[in-house]
Amino acid sequence: MDPTSERENSSGQLGETRHRSAVALHINGTPRTLTLDHRTTVLDALREHLGLTGAKKGCDHGQCGACTVIVDGRRANSCLLLAVAHDGARITTVEGLADGDRLHPVQEAFLARDALQCGYCTPGQICSAVGMLGEAADGFPSHVTEDGGDGSAPARLTAPEIRERMSGNLCRCGAYPRIVEAIEDVAS
Repeated sequence: MDPTSERENSSGQLGETRHRSAVALHINGTPRTLTLDHRTTVLDALREHLGLTGAKKGCDHGQCGACTVIVDGRRANSCLLLAVAHDGARITTVEGLADGDRLHPVQEAFLARDALQCGYCTPGQICSAVGMLGEAADGFPSHVTEDGGDGSAPARLTAPEIRERMSGNLCRCGAYPRIVEAIEDVAS
């Protein structure tokens, strides 16, 4: 159970509402309004309040990337984001990447390359890859971008570039070579 959800007191009344606020989020293209405890993270709002369990709770400290979603066009660790601070945000989870029955190209590439083993990190890996492809297309450089990248042109996604950009997403099964290959397939 979400530790920030309302609790009944001894008289059967729900907990104080002064620590709760209405939060409007656009989740996978659908507007949603939730009344949440101020301590509720975007990850807990997705999983516990909306039933969207694609984003995983791994380390709960922003170190593993299992909870990665796309917030207002940029990838983010949802375990570190307070939902009330993202009122009005547009959030895309792995469940929202497909276009109807047609998978997102990154999802298709992960399947084609067998870029997963246990699958626990896969939703975060996929959302991170989608966000990373957008960042590279917009010219955002990474630590290893050739010539330092000045942001005026899309970054060339070599294998070292992809590995650097995906370094915030951990895979305990070690599927990294296939993950890089899947992203290369979409990037080319």
